Amino acid sequence: MRPFWLEQALRGEASDAPALQGAVNADVCIVGGGFTGLWTALQLKRANPHLDVVLIEADICGAGASGRNGGCLLTWETRFLTLRRLFGESEALRLVEASRQTVDKITAFCREHRIDAQIRVDGTLYTATSAAQIGSAEAVKAALDERGMGSFVSLDVEEVRRRAGSKRHLAGDFSPVAATVQPALLVRGLRRVALEMGVRLYEKTAFESLSYVPGPLVRTTYGEVRAKRVVLAINAWMAQTFPQFERSIALVSSDMIITERAPEVLERLGFTNGLSVLDSRTFVYYYRTTPDGRLMLGKGGNTFAYGGRVLPVFDQPSPYRAALARDLSGFFPELASVPIAASWNGPSDRSATGLPFFGRLDERHDVFYGFGYSGNGVGPSYMGGEILSSLVLGLDNAWTRSPLVRGPRGVFPPEPIRYVGSLVVRDAIRRKESAEDAGAKPWCFDVALSRLAQAAGKSDKA
Repeated sequence: MRPFWLEQALRGEASDAPALQGAVNADVCIVGGGFTGLWTALQLKRANPHLDVVLIEADICGAGASGRNGGCLLTWETRFLTLRRLFGESEALRLVEASRQTVDKITAFCREHRIDAQIRVDGTLYTATSAAQIGSAEAVKAALDERGMGSFVSLDVEEVRRRAGSKRHLAGDFSPVAATVQPALLVRGLRRVALEMGVRLYEKTAFESLSYVPGPLVRTTYGEVRAKRVVLAINAWMAQTFPQFERSIALVSSDMIITERAPEVLERLGFTNGLSVLDSRTFVYYYRTTPDGRLMLGKGGNTFAYGGRVLPVFDQPSPYRAALARDLSGFFPELASVPIAASWNGPSDRSATGLPFFGRLDERHDVFYGFGYSGNGVGPSYMGGEILSSLVLGLDNAWTRSPLVRGPRGVFPPEPIRYVGSLVVRDAIRRKESAEDAGAKPWCFDVALSRLAQAAGKSDKA
């Protein structure tokens, strides 16, 4: 059984693309049929329609994170201080602006190519659901406002509650530069357009190995692709496929539930538009509605993987379904009697900085990669396509000169320290935030451990 979004998107679709059988040649071979791989393919074909692009996908396009995330199309405004610390003022401002433009670019692309991805550009609301969270965004807001780049405005508590449809919120900041999408409809729409533009697509084609003879040779289960350039866009699967990245990311689940249709309840709550709502805890709660009257709620930071391995549980209904249902009732008592239609989860590839990174595999000029979106990939994956297509084409532009293309910045500890440490920190965060939710003072040891996660950029933004 597929995750809810993907199952919904596949209704009435044509059959899968064929699996690769035998040997083929190509100008470019892209490994991975999610947002990053498809945006890269599409931007390559837009730049050079005659380029022969082959894309292989182990399952079907959108089967990974791209077809099962929360569908929150967010910018990098809240990451400005991290961007500035890592890359400097000028590049940080450029990346924030690029991330803002991405909202319009994805919307325009869908309009141009008739992709009904249920995009609603109704903004996002970052809130506080405990007193400890109040003011957590003030520093980044002030820094952006000083530079004329801020889009967030503070709302009084009654307005926050009205827009968010819930009285649980204590404060909030609204930005109009954000959207929600049905992510599987988006990725399947990108797949359709890629085929229309002449991308050769092979689904059910698992990547086996990469060698050089002397150029890149991608081997699959039943075939191979000899290409001039290769793009690796497999995200959470990179660590187990290429050992050199084992410590570059940590895999952690983001778990979601979605209700049955209840448009009349959402109407009474006054929460029917495409606003996304995220609180300010370390592993955030995030929720949004759908055009057909459902409410989806998710939370990150639950299941951690040992050794960067994608676990079977990531492809199953969420083991945290009951807890999420209780959380949903806490936000919306009015929805307590509405049945849960589905739950799911998936692996999120957390980088040490909370930002994606790109580069040349083993310093080669013909193999490129990008991953580490850390729970915020719907919008940034479009920028990933701009970066990777620019690298493939050998361009000298702001993307290929960006510090983002210098590979991972920082690593996680080796196993078993990483795994054990992740669980210890996760549980400390849970205790700390439970105390804060109850209005109590958390244990100082839990506060100190929680800072480790914040320093590592592990907060989940769906």
